[in-house]
Amino acid sequence: MISAARFGILAICFGALLLPATLSAPEALAQEPESVPGMAPPTGLPVPRFVSLRSAEVNVRTGPGTRYPVEWVFVKRDIPVEITAEFDTWRRIRDWEGTEGWVHQSMLSGKRAMIVTGGVRVLRRAAGDAAAGLAKVEPGVAGKLLRCEQAWCEVNVDGYRGWLQRSEFWGVYPAESIE
Repeated sequence: MISAARFGILAICFGALLLPATLSAPEALAQEPESVPGMAPPTGLPVPRFVSLRSAEVNVRTGPGTRYPVEWVFVKRDIPVEITAEFDTWRRIRDWEGTEGWVHQSMLSGKRAMIVTGGVRVLRRAAGDAAAGLAKVEPGVAGKLLRCEQAWCEVNVDGYRGWLQRSEFWGVYPAESIE
């Protein structure tokens, strides 16, 4: 069985150790940009979109810049996150648990990843409920997202290459095509 503990997926909360932000309320509001619906974001790529963490240590800040405090830290690379807004070289991201914050674009990769949600899942040899099982994968285990065909996606989890239903993990949109 592949377990989350083996991968050491942790988020360390630094909120209690940090001093309050030094910006006044009007200044902070002026610095809290959003991607405007109907307008292209700075990269011209769609928002929202899924990406993954490039580094094993990624600071997540309360705002888009180094003067904003670090709220928490990802300590595992290749975890999927969703970009929900862009400002200059900063991206607001959301993780599989719904937590949001800002990271520098250099900490993100266009490589697709996934993280198992819900209960223990059966990684199958082929797409389909009748396909033989290859491994059992626990919630919180991350892997590479390779491709998706209708309700099934091919993934690689700790060297095991197999298929999971889209509903069994986080990191892909319901109708998204990945090749």
